[in-house]
Amino acid sequence: MTNATPVGAYRGAGRPEAAACVERAMDMLAQELAIDPVELRRENLIPVDAFPFTTATGTTYDSGDYAASLDRALELAGYGDLRKEQAARRERGDPVLLGIGVSTYVEITSFSSKEFARVEIEDDGRVTVYVGTSSHGQGHETAFAQLASGVLGVAIEDVRVIHSDTALVERGEGTWGSRSLQAGGSSVAMRAGEVADMARTLAAEMLEVDVADLEGPREGGFRVAGAPDRAVSWAELAATAKDRGSALSAKGVYREPGSTFPFGAHVAVVEVDQETGAVDLIRHVAVDDCGRILNPALVRGQQHGGIAQGIAQALFEEVVYDELGNPVTGTLATYLMPSAAELPTLETANTETLTDVDPLGAKGIGESGSIGSTPAVQNAVVDALSHLGVRHVDLPCSPERVRAAITNGR
Repeated sequence: MTNATPVGAYRGAGRPEAAACVERAMDMLAQELAIDPVELRRENLIPVDAFPFTTATGTTYDSGDYAASLDRALELAGYGDLRKEQAARRERGDPVLLGIGVSTYVEITSFSSKEFARVEIEDDGRVTVYVGTSSHGQGHETAFAQLASGVLGVAIEDVRVIHSDTALVERGEGTWGSRSLQAGGSSVAMRAGEVADMARTLAAEMLEVDVADLEGPREGGFRVAGAPDRAVSWAELAATAKDRGSALSAKGVYREPGSTFPFGAHVAVVEVDQETGAVDLIRHVAVDDCGRILNPALVRGQQHGGIAQGIAQALFEEVVYDELGNPVTGTLATYLMPSAAELPTLETANTETLTDVDPLGAKGIGESGSIGSTPAVQNAVVDALSHLGVRHVDLPCSPERVRAAITNGR
């Protein structure tokens, strides 16, 4: 098996359905071979020194340390102790079965996309960032302000981010493909860098020194090295540029030269009532790698949202029709979706493997949680029933389906 192209090279395809199918097949194979599902995956992970890795279908994965994310997830979950607890329950005939599900995934983000950004210094020295992505809760305003603040040496509260306004933003690609930071953020950083270069030249002229003698941008402007009292602020620079008939502004489009491939590992722990088929997800551990992390809080929020969506697909969500083809789950009263009450406290962490595809070293995170969680939860349900001869349960793993699988032993 290890002489062939690693199974990890084909896993993921960027969507939960594909990941779930491959992960379910991996666990079924592990059961047939009597191999721990973790070890089967570990044997087929692409080694870290093989990157960039080109698959048999011609796709080139940029970077990855798959074993690191898997090891971290297993450590956080206490995988060995969970297996011991599972064995003990089975030995004493406990009617509440314990299941441990593992998934490892690779997904694709950005798809060599491009994005527009414009960065301007206003008359008062504050910064306005115009970006073509559209934010609807992901925190673009915070992330892009962080980037401009860091590059231009201004306080983050002095950066204004404008998006989703066609009267003010010339162009944009919107939000899709978990690409906003790596494409839009890279564009913002590059435009801010261009503004900084323009201002540095102007500051050297105003202070009558060589460019190499300047420090900054920092603390709201530039200063002469070794003579901190000789300084010029962004407001002064903007005023001088305006008097000369120009502005401290840069705009342009950045295109990533390739796609990026986030990855990770999830561990789900469920309890299954053997009598009723009811499934209770008691733990979910996720270790996702999205390259460089700009804002840990935003990454954590994206993880939690994606994991909740993936759990919903595994245990709750289903479109059902009656015998005449009429939808019977057409409202939120009949279409099952979990609330916070149905979800455990999500245990999330990250590894950080940088990419050289974009200047930030960042990959996508928006969909990662939903890709890793669905197969982990499904595998956990089947794992709880595996000693009863069950090899598969269709999604969602409803009590009816679980009970039927127990009864049929398959």
